[in-house]
Amino acid sequence: MGMLATVINALALQDALEKEGVFTRVLSAIEMKEVSELFIRRRAVRHLEKKRVVIFAAGTGNPYFSTDTAAALRAMEIKADVILKATRVDGVYDADPEQIPDAKFFCRDFLPRGVEPEPESDGRDGDFAVHGQRHADRGVQYEPRGNIKRVVLGERVGSKVTPG
Repeated sequence: MGMLATVINALALQDALEKEGVFTRVLSAIEMKEVSELFIRRRAVRHLEKKRVVIFAAGTGNPYFSTDTAAALRAMEIKADVILKATRVDGVYDADPEQIPDAKFFCRDFLPRGVEPEPESDGRDGDFAVHGQRHADRGVQYEPRGNIKRVVLGERVGSKVTPG
């Protein structure tokens, strides 16, 4: 259900962007020919080279992996400079802090090199840690108040980190 929900959200975002004249492509990890293209790394890179906005949908296409995992994976695959994480929370937790008050906070940005995720975690904290360890010159931006537009327009919002 969650993977399909991301496709619906991606299509809604595509519709909104195209109404503003922005060329977009939705690439899905699950084949849905009628509404999106299947994710193929080279295709995604080619769309970006053509200055199109690429929206990734359906996570990794595999169960048990969070959308954070998919974001980190796709960012590595396309050699992204930054990940923008649109969320209502201020970092990575072991559960939804809006529904579970004692959810354990792991990190606001990705973990520094050499820091291992805690063994009792469900793995979501490691998603951006893996991204950070492989691409230390890139950053993760959390946007708890819907500030993606402001970031894209060049404003400094939230907590962008570029470890070095």
